[in-house]
Amino acid sequence: MNLQLVANTIRGLAMDAVETAKSGHPGMPMGMADVAAVLWLKYVKHDPADPSWPDRDRFVLSAGHGSMLIYSLLHLAGYDLPMEQLQQFRQLGSHTPGHPEYGETPGVETTTGPLGQGSGNAVGMAIAERMLAARYNVAGEPPVVDHRTWVIAGDGCLMEGISHEVFSLAGHLRLGRLIVFYDSNRITIEGSTDLACSDDARRRFEAYGWDVQEIDGHDFAQIEAAIERALASEERPHVIITRTHIAQGAPKLRDSHEAHGAPLGPDEVRAAKANLGLPTDREFYVPDEVRAMFAARREQMAAAHDRWRRVVRRWKGAHPELAEQWAAAMKGELPADLEAALPSFDPAKPIATRAASGKTLQAIAPRVPWLVGGSADLAPSNNTYLPGLGDIAPGSFAGRNFHFGVREHGMAAIMNGIALHGGFRVYGATFLVFCDYARPAIRLAAMMKLPVIYVFTHDSIFVGEDGPTHQPIEQMAALRSIPNLVVIRPADATETAAAWAVALRHREGPVALLLTRQAVPVLDRTTLPPASEIAKGGYVLWDSRPDAKPELVMIATGSEVAPTLEAARRLAQEDGRAVRVVNLASWELFERQPRSYRHRVIPPACKRRLAVEAGVPLGWDRYVGLTGRVLGIRRFGASGPAKAVGEFFGMTSAHILAAAREMV
Repeated sequence: MNLQLVANTIRGLAMDAVETAKSGHPGMPMGMADVAAVLWLKYVKHDPADPSWPDRDRFVLSAGHGSMLIYSLLHLAGYDLPMEQLQQFRQLGSHTPGHPEYGETPGVETTTGPLGQGSGNAVGMAIAERMLAARYNVAGEPPVVDHRTWVIAGDGCLMEGISHEVFSLAGHLRLGRLIVFYDSNRITIEGSTDLACSDDARRRFEAYGWDVQEIDGHDFAQIEAAIERALASEERPHVIITRTHIAQGAPKLRDSHEAHGAPLGPDEVRAAKANLGLPTDREFYVPDEVRAMFAARREQMAAAHDRWRRVVRRWKGAHPELAEQWAAAMKGELPADLEAALPSFDPAKPIATRAASGKTLQAIAPRVPWLVGGSADLAPSNNTYLPGLGDIAPGSFAGRNFHFGVREHGMAAIMNGIALHGGFRVYGATFLVFCDYARPAIRLAAMMKLPVIYVFTHDSIFVGEDGPTHQPIEQMAALRSIPNLVVIRPADATETAAAWAVALRHREGPVALLLTRQAVPVLDRTTLPPASEIAKGGYVLWDSRPDAKPELVMIATGSEVAPTLEAARRLAQEDGRAVRVVNLASWELFERQPRSYRHRVIPPACKRRLAVEAGVPLGWDRYVGLTGRVLGIRRFGASGPAKAVGEFFGMTSAHILAAAREMV
């Protein structure tokens, strides 16, 4: 097998694509081409004819700027990525965007580019593999879950703090089927890594509890020996520190930061091709011998896939109940009567929506056995622990509770990996103010339309004594600014339960549930619309005169709904005003409703509109208009008892009533 020819072909494709686009990162694909050739021709288990094969190996290019590496591999391996797509690299509408995008290119497992994110996703995938194996493999029988997660990460991935969070947890959990190639070419955009980093990577990973090897990334024998050693032991995750030369083969720009993020230039490309034994007068050249090697590998992988199908058929016949659970989990099926399992709450007993969320989770968890999740070391406060359902722990993956540790960013990236892998519906929790730590991974979840669920508690100034560092002010607006993220801030316990049903049924992207620390009244649904109306995002909660046009529309979310309702009732009773209260729990879900419905809820003809929310007013102008008013908070919070802080910031029914009276 002529691995050198394969590696050089990859180098040629990378150079030509970047040169044609006049944009891109040629150096990293050229440096890691030798490792990639060995991996894809000898070790990575996949089937280009079925990119969604559940038992395929997952290959993650965490160093996503080197996207021409994976595009070259996918093209050569036989995925639906013709040469024309490589020639359209980084062009509008192509399937070869600047950084790999999940759902855009067949065979790309996750969207990467923001450094370290792919590493976090890979840890999630490796966890999901172990969890599926614990549930569905039967001792003494051929396994139905038997795959690995391969990662190529670079210096930038390791510099980003998220890599510490996720690799630390991977070591703790002893994810022995996770194999990371650390492309240590010691070059970043600005120059040598010596400018900013003098870490000892070996000692760092050893401290995490990983098996560590160091090799010459251009020596095929060393590459294969390192992989074989990693395959021989599943006691610890593996990192193979791969010493490479960026832009390997380029005579002038090898080991230069100039090859990191810019085309090599036509003269250097010709010289590199001559150096590598490639035709200098041909672009996007693939020798027949290379095509033949990948064709042979496709046949091997098709046969492996067929063997797996036979194993699954026997397993289904012997274990029909397990097979039924597997099918439901892979499809993400929910019970048709899910809402019937939701708990009810007594209007006479105020309760924090975080507590109501916990009761809801415990009620629905038995009905949705593939629902798993955890918290960033805040489960007692987030109320997200599932009693009696076991923990994910070192060497133990049959449970349903994660302990992510104080790692919000890592948690969110791992959640993305679990969702991408398939077989589970995952939630993760922290305080709302700390969603800022997780935001890059939340953004990618929204970009990839992953159905993960965030439980963000302690959602306002009513956190109280912890003060401004822990009181979210701008976070609601920040989350609402992320395209394709659904944010739901339920008004009470009953609505919180309904919000969980909405979140579980939503499959087109992530959902964030914003929940209170403090107890709030449980609205009496015998006199008010049912909580299931939250599925529409916003609805008319109360009209003082249902048969009359409102003089004032009062709009609120979350914990501000009850005091707004109280103020509206007083305004109607004491002043004789026609007042409407709208609960706008989710802007995103509301905006998806027909225009006619939205105008019925918030009539354009009524110019007096008051919005009430314990956060920055940013964005509320779309609902109150130029003549409306927003009762919000335009500064950071303050430390003190929750009631006193609420009084100080005017988040009480008395303040809301005064503001309403000023408007009418």
